[in-house]
Amino acid sequence: MREPTIARNYAQALFEAGERSGETEWLAALLEAVAGAIEADERIRVALDSPRVSKTLKQRVLHRALSRRAPDAFIRFLGAVVKRGRQGIVGAINQEYHALLDRKLNRVHAGVILARKPDQRLLDAIQRRLSAAIGKEVIPHVREDPRILGGMVVRIGDRVMDGSLRRKIAQLRKQMLGA
Repeated sequence: MREPTIARNYAQALFEAGERSGETEWLAALLEAVAGAIEADERIRVALDSPRVSKTLKQRVLHRALSRRAPDAFIRFLGAVVKRGRQGIVGAINQEYHALLDRKLNRVHAGVILARKPDQRLLDAIQRRLSAAIGKEVIPHVREDPRILGGMVVRIGDRVMDGSLRRKIAQLRKQMLGA
């Protein structure tokens, strides 16, 4: 089985457990934190990936670190991931889990490019208008690119909506040169 399929299967199992217990969103936050810690701290990543550290010790360390912060089902889930040697795909499991959660909550993520840093009022307006246009809750992820000059470029999945001033100027130029 390929890694994305394996990650999807683990995410689905955890998601179903979260649905049964009513902790779906909390488990998402916990999984995000664990995946972030593994990605951010090389010592954690090396210890989890090392064949010199026994799976039992890895499970014990995870249990000790999470016992007062996470439900037992989540700790057992991570223990099963480690037991099967899949700790290297926790980041992929996290992404798949969040995709399931987004589907459940009817939301999508949008990459938004603006020429300069927006204030909160503009961010809220962008979020509202995109949500109305798409028919789902849109979570904008904004980055700056002064090369677009003005306007914005929005990417949702494989759909790109380019309302940048740079594109409009290029279109106008093409029209003027073509006439």
